[in-house]
Amino acid sequence: MSGPGPLSGLRVLEVGHILAGPYATMLLADLGAQVTKVEPPGGDLSRQVSDAYFASLNRGKRSVRLDLAAPEGQERLHELVRGADALLVNLKPSAVHRYGLTYEALKHWNERLVCVALTGWGMDAGDQPAFDYVIQAAVGIAALTGEPEGPPQLPGYSSADNSAGLAAALGLLAQVVSGRGGQVDVSLRDVMLSQLNYHAAAWLNDGATPRRLGGAHAYYVPAQLFPTADGHLALFITHDAFWRVFATEAGIDGYTTMAERAAHREEVVAAVTEALATDTAAGWEARLRPLHVPAAAVRSLPEALTEASDTIVEAGGHRLVGSPFRIAGYGPVYGAPPRLGEHGDAV
Repeated sequence: MSGPGPLSGLRVLEVGHILAGPYATMLLADLGAQVTKVEPPGGDLSRQVSDAYFASLNRGKRSVRLDLAAPEGQERLHELVRGADALLVNLKPSAVHRYGLTYEALKHWNERLVCVALTGWGMDAGDQPAFDYVIQAAVGIAALTGEPEGPPQLPGYSSADNSAGLAAALGLLAQVVSGRGGQVDVSLRDVMLSQLNYHAAAWLNDGATPRRLGGAHAYYVPAQLFPTADGHLALFITHDAFWRVFATEAGIDGYTTMAERAAHREEVVAAVTEALATDTAAGWEARLRPLHVPAAAVRSLPEALTEASDTIVEAGGHRLVGSPFRIAGYGPVYGAPPRLGEHGDAV
């Protein structure tokens, strides 16, 4: 069953490149919003990566090609603004101002327009480069990731860009719901610091500096990846009931309280490592899941997608992961990614 999308009737303009901004507006398009990419003469830079890369961030959108540095491009932009509910811009602050993409610059054409600026460090912080991995290094994420005695590490995907895209989409919708036009600023720095919530609170309130624990959780023990007889297992024991069930299955005695396990982290990890070495990761997953103990064998992405085939959709001849939002009575129609300038040119 599929009715109108929950965002049907919402008209959003997007100006930006690559990932964070386009991901934000694609999520809105999946929910029924009409999203128009305002692309420069050469197009969104992600078009140069690959067709599949571009499609993964831009399915179901329209494309208008404008030279915003030219009077004709500005004139066409203002026409689009008159009929839009929101504008999301993912450029460096100087470009946002130079092209007149703020609420102050555009309210003359539409006082109810919601303008979202998605930048690396904030609109008042200048044009310091702010790519995903740079932000992760700068805010402390890389320092928390990796083995205790090894170098800092980064995850294998663009967590800062994707997280900031989600936050920008939320900020845009919040201001739209208010019924008022205005400016919303979202920065990758602020989003990722927000996601370090309990780590930040520990230092700000108790002076506790977070440690690199090889991917282990800072508070829960055992909660990390463990080697097994074949493969690795993610085990996440958050409270004592989980521990009792797991310890019985694994043949481990003692450490019955969360406080005791935290105080004897190395001993607990060693005991769990020894126990898990007696079976494979897949074997432990099969044993622990019926017991409702949080555990999963580490899978490759191809393995995960094969198992989660219900998440895969087709859009314009591309197989992609669909919207993460499942809404009763609504099934997204995944349109093709637009050709550059397919819906208008003012170059």
